[in-house]
Amino acid sequence: MTMSWELEAEASAGRGVTARRYRLANGLGLISAIDRRAPIVALQTWYRVGSRHERPGATGMAHLFEHLMFGQTERLPPGEFDRLVERTGGESNAATWVDWTYYRLSLPARDLPLGIQLEAERMQHLVLEPTPVEAERDVVTNERRERVEDDVDGWLDEQLMAHAFTLHPYRWPTIGWMEDIRALALPDMRSFYRTWYAPNNATIVCVGDFDDAELRELIEKHYGHIPSAQLPEQERIIEPEQTRERIVRAPKPIATDRLLVGYKAPGQDDADWAPLEIVATMLAGCPSARLYRRLVIDREAASSVDAQLTPFRDPSLLRLAVTTARGHNADEILQTIDREIAGLIEQPPTASEVEKAKAIAETDFWTSLVDVDGKAEALGHYETALGDFRKLSVLAERLAQVTTEDVARVVRTYLTSNRRTIVIAEPEADGEEDTDDE
Repeated sequence: MTMSWELEAEASAGRGVTARRYRLANGLGLISAIDRRAPIVALQTWYRVGSRHERPGATGMAHLFEHLMFGQTERLPPGEFDRLVERTGGESNAATWVDWTYYRLSLPARDLPLGIQLEAERMQHLVLEPTPVEAERDVVTNERRERVEDDVDGWLDEQLMAHAFTLHPYRWPTIGWMEDIRALALPDMRSFYRTWYAPNNATIVCVGDFDDAELRELIEKHYGHIPSAQLPEQERIIEPEQTRERIVRAPKPIATDRLLVGYKAPGQDDADWAPLEIVATMLAGCPSARLYRRLVIDREAASSVDAQLTPFRDPSLLRLAVTTARGHNADEILQTIDREIAGLIEQPPTASEVEKAKAIAETDFWTSLVDVDGKAEALGHYETALGDFRKLSVLAERLAQVTTEDVARVVRTYLTSNRRTIVIAEPEADGEEDTDDE
């Protein structure tokens, strides 16, 4: 057993599974959780860098690296990374969001050494030259065109964040603004890579069928010599309190209105996050949920209703998304939303309604941890975004403890019109122009 690792913490990660966090001298974190129900492993590398770590004028860098990291390294020719993973029968993927970027491998247990070797290689030896960089830049600009500029839902999402936040970096899109993506310079990319893709800014998460001591020996062999980086000081940016409703409307090539409403909400580590998650479930978490039942089933005024509380590190949004049915419009939907929220304040929900919502939310929470990939993703998210994987169990406890009084209180506190931003896409008509009302 290697003696270079420091065991920092351990906690349950589901029934019969214990997660342990270790750290190497160069700052690399490791969370390991043995789950022998199948001879497979989830190997994920989480970097504490997302779109919030960018600066105005250079947005989209973190997401561009999600693409670049599958390219050529000093020892692997272009395409070889994916070929080696596919040869094992495994899968590779990646994701970027506001608070993090992570890379995931799902592999047969016997191929864990290969996965560790590949991830260590691209942490330190990525080739950043004009030809591969420009190829991936083209991929990303096309992705932005398809997912945002030619997609109404993508436009709604981007506009909501851009208008709900005036100072915090959550205001720009993870994919970046098009003019920024096109202008990102190669020297800046190399600097970004040297700064953020370092062991002291990363956590490796391994869940599945492996030997813990052998895992640490393999990781130390491939990562132990990589030097840590000087990480920039992160200024804590506090979004100013919103005191007025913000509304954005624009004509789009659609048949009926679509609207996205965002109420300012706390970050995921806040004690109020759990009761707000229950509120989101009560509003649109199932066919009998209040808004869904009223808009889709009873009145047939909407074809879809969805509610989401974004799991960000810093305060974010509880979002309501509605697509109206023919013959109905966004203003009518907003009136219904206001009535339902007022009803929750005037007549607090019954204990049985809250318990049903809790059952749904808790089931969704635990279902996400069923397989090794889901466990690894949850452990990586809580460690990277919130600073400690053990907060995973804290959230589970908070969901279980939500009361009717908690629900009534958070509705009164957060779901007020002066704390919300509304983005509406309306069917196009000749002569219409975008409007932005504050």
